[in-house]
Amino acid sequence: MFVTAILFVVLGGVWGSGAGGVLGGGAGLDNPHGESSQANSLLAGTLGRHVADVVVMYESPTMSVDDPGFKQRVEAVVAKLPKDSYEWVETYYSTGSTDFVSEDRHKTYLAMQLPGAVEEEQVVVYNQILPLFDAPDLTERFGGLTAVGQQFNAISNRDLARAELLSFPLLIILLLVVFRSLIAASLPLAIAILVAVGSLVVLRIVGGLVDLSTAAINVVVILGLGLATDYALLIVNRFREELAAGREVEDAVVRATATAGRTVAVSGITVAVTLGGLIVFPSRFLTSLAYAGVSVVLFAVIAALTVLPALLSVAGRRIDSLRIPLLGRRRPEAEGTGWYRTAHRVMRRPVTVVLGITLALGALGVPLLGAVWTRPAEWALPADTDSVVVTRQLAEEFPYDPTKVISTVVRMPGPADTPEAKAQLDDFAQRLDRIEGVDRAEVTGTEGDLARITLGYSLSPYGQEIRDVVVKLRAEPPPPGATALFANRPAAIVDMLTMIGNGLPWMLLITSVVTFVVLFLAFGSVTLPIKTVLMNLLSLSAAFGAMVLIFQDGFLAGPLGFTAPGFIDANMPVMIAAIAFGLAMDYEVFMLARIREHYLVSRDPVESVAVGVQHTARIVTAAALLLGVVVGAFVITNVTVLKMIGVGVVVALVVDATIVRGLLVPASMKLLGHWAWWSPRPLARWWERHGMPEPEQSAAPPAPPVHVPDTAVRN
Repeated sequence: MFVTAILFVVLGGVWGSGAGGVLGGGAGLDNPHGESSQANSLLAGTLGRHVADVVVMYESPTMSVDDPGFKQRVEAVVAKLPKDSYEWVETYYSTGSTDFVSEDRHKTYLAMQLPGAVEEEQVVVYNQILPLFDAPDLTERFGGLTAVGQQFNAISNRDLARAELLSFPLLIILLLVVFRSLIAASLPLAIAILVAVGSLVVLRIVGGLVDLSTAAINVVVILGLGLATDYALLIVNRFREELAAGREVEDAVVRATATAGRTVAVSGITVAVTLGGLIVFPSRFLTSLAYAGVSVVLFAVIAALTVLPALLSVAGRRIDSLRIPLLGRRRPEAEGTGWYRTAHRVMRRPVTVVLGITLALGALGVPLLGAVWTRPAEWALPADTDSVVVTRQLAEEFPYDPTKVISTVVRMPGPADTPEAKAQLDDFAQRLDRIEGVDRAEVTGTEGDLARITLGYSLSPYGQEIRDVVVKLRAEPPPPGATALFANRPAAIVDMLTMIGNGLPWMLLITSVVTFVVLFLAFGSVTLPIKTVLMNLLSLSAAFGAMVLIFQDGFLAGPLGFTAPGFIDANMPVMIAAIAFGLAMDYEVFMLARIREHYLVSRDPVESVAVGVQHTARIVTAAALLLGVVVGAFVITNVTVLKMIGVGVVVALVVDATIVRGLLVPASMKLLGHWAWWSPRPLARWWERHGMPEPEQSAAPPAPPVHVPDTAVRN
């Protein structure tokens, strides 16, 4: 197994490095079944969408746009563009419109629409013609939705690579602090490297079968790295405990795999199914997270349950060799101290603790009620990025922004170019023009029974105001017998939010049902799954509230290095919920398993909780810290939405691993008492035959009998 793993790392690293070649271009955020996507499909022909996908801003500090040299350079760029690389190209020199000229007359832009209606195809064309826009002695900057997406990917890839370089040394340091031995610390790192390479291999395989979004994959790879470290930490720690208890190496490996490995399996299945729940959202970004996330997480579980036991067998009792002199030898926490005492203090006032923490975490989630949702765009990029500069210049120095267009495609009951149809279309355009927020609306083309009405606006395309405009536009009745569909950014955002709003309840239902089933199979209780779901929702509430407070309202914007945009990417809560919910299960199962181990022997619900917390709190905190370092490295990136992922997951981890596991779990378990392990008799009998019980416990002196309701102790 050891040799096989080495060969896999070498060969897989070479082959997996080509994963980027099978990933689709573009972010894939739009709802493919939404009205805007349908409209884009209708407008993809000769009628056209009449919106600029790319805006190239040309600037000269010495020449004005009226100088022949300026004109010659811009026209030379247009002449170089292949005819099949655009639907239309417009400049100041081709139109004569002053809309293309800045106030100081030292800037002008080229606006173009890329062919087709599929984002991935447009990205391919854009990347092919990108070098052709170079104009000697002129400074060019690229804006427009297609350019934003490519700049977003480029900056994200660069920053995430830097984050990985930073997080890996920190992981090494933290593992050395936790284990205080080079051998023990190296094992989780070995699994992390194996999973990092395996993730690339998996992504290349999956990317050849389904269309994956590059933007989603960046997140999945780092998640796999963090989970691998997390899972390996739990198993290595249990292996050392078993050796310290006097077991032989082989028995310790078997025992660690059967106990901590069981926790890893349960957690991995839950994380995988939770990420798989993203399949209910049809956008390519979220389905990519589903396909790739499930594959990478399962690979991390398989590596932890197969390769790691082989490494433990090789390491044997040498696992504590090569100790770090400055750190000394870790002394095991004495019975009845530390977390044990904390758990007992908490259980003395369980009602107060449960109510206090519930109210506090609920209050932290209140800002979520005022969230303004949108999609990521140039607002998420650094201020000096081309698309950000171009957007600002168009808003401040030009009378018209060619990207701020809503295209309306109207399907008439007959030909759209008859006098009667034209009159009806003009009337419809005038009614649309009267809606507040629309700057101008006019019929700009017809083809067969289709007509295109182009609407301009000056509002931010990402705020609530323009979405209200879209709702009013769609409510306006089209000509008799006709249908009208609205496309472009504001309409696409409305459709994306509708998609997320419709899919989120189903995702939460799937996640909750899976959590219930997995925990029931693991512990034979119907009470614990309900408690776990409620606690996880509290942690998520706090994380989402913190996201709104920090990123929408700008709290801590300075220290975190970003400008508050005033809204939140609507994909982030979905992604963070899928990740954090699954990770919380990791710690929950690990802690409950140790509590139940003691409970099966003693039948003392209070003492079992205290002992279980004492044996798991330190390692749960360490696991959360290690995973927090990996995911928290997102915070140092220059992309605001990546910072959102880092902050959201880290807050959820910190809340869950400290407040929830250290305080809320003991208090709630005290309130439940023996009923924490209860299930109805039919389910209890079914679980005895088909469940996933813990492995047989070591011999221990019998505890004195405890009188409890029969149904509460059947499990």
